[in-house]
Amino acid sequence: MGAVITQQSKTDIRKAKPEAIKAFLAEIGEKPFRSKQIQEWLWKKSARSFDEMTNLSKKTRELLEEHFVLNPVKVQDHQLSSDRTIKSMFELHDGHAVEGVLIPTSSRMTACVSSQVGCSLSCKFCATGYMERKRNLDAAEIYDQVVLINQQAETNYQIPLSNIVYMGMGEPLLNYKNVLESIDHITSPEGLNMSPKRITVSTAGIAKMIKKLGDDEVKFNLALSLHAANDEKRDKIMPINESNTLEALKDALNYFYNKTGNRITFEYIVFYNFNDTLEDARELWEFTKKVPSKVNIIEYNPISEADFKNTEADRLDQFAAFLEKKGVTVNVRRSRGKDIDAACGQLAIKKK
Repeated sequence: MGAVITQQSKTDIRKAKPEAIKAFLAEIGEKPFRSKQIQEWLWKKSARSFDEMTNLSKKTRELLEEHFVLNPVKVQDHQLSSDRTIKSMFELHDGHAVEGVLIPTSSRMTACVSSQVGCSLSCKFCATGYMERKRNLDAAEIYDQVVLINQQAETNYQIPLSNIVYMGMGEPLLNYKNVLESIDHITSPEGLNMSPKRITVSTAGIAKMIKKLGDDEVKFNLALSLHAANDEKRDKIMPINESNTLEALKDALNYFYNKTGNRITFEYIVFYNFNDTLEDARELWEFTKKVPSKVNIIEYNPISEADFKNTEADRLDQFAAFLEKKGVTVNVRRSRGKDIDAACGQLAIKKK
């Protein structure tokens, strides 16, 4: 009697190396080209079951089912905002959940995806930072969020995704391998064939991993959650700054730029009476001179765990105007999906 194969002992086919799939196919007497067909089903056609692989024989599909497992991410719940933003709770195969957001605007259709279940960085203004980090997402779980959000875009608005931002739950650079592998599947001609120029990975600032991105000569865009351009203020809201100072980040970002040629985006949330004065704007301008960059000024979205408030409209306008007069490229990002807790910094799995 052969060993009984349980669901737990099966290999996740999307984690299996192509050589292992080829070896399995040889073992069951299938032709090697079937391996390419399977990869196509997994990463180009986004198959969610072996039954969908209709150019394989029924017997081969049954044998795949017997030896491998496919763990597609599922939409457990979703909410529609008054501004057409859609927030989804995605259920993972082990019962954990993450959130992702479809952000439709007049010029683009953006997916905001998560890279970790929870987060370990404890940024004081971010709801995810108050959650415990349970685990990293694997590449397929990140890829699935993109596929499902794209389906929502096409179903609800008849427009496919134009952009992807890794700005959901978690710190992408603390899940480096899986994040880069997911981007490979999203951008590869054998995958979703999306341009890396339409993908932005956002980090709270881990200097050595930013340098690694440079060494790997990545093609996607990099955004740094800055939120204060002096160490004392940044330490107060982002504990990661204590071990990754602005000086260390400046060196890492210049290294990244010299290796990739990609200008950095600084994300700057304006908190009332904390980092919203013209002196703060001057410090930010000084920092932008040290790194080829542009600035996204972001409205703050209050969370119950923190006392921060969004700055007043006239202070935000003065802040942006100061930077623009100094020649900084500035975009003011208005909140989307605030009424369903889908806006920047609001993603958290609410305990039932």
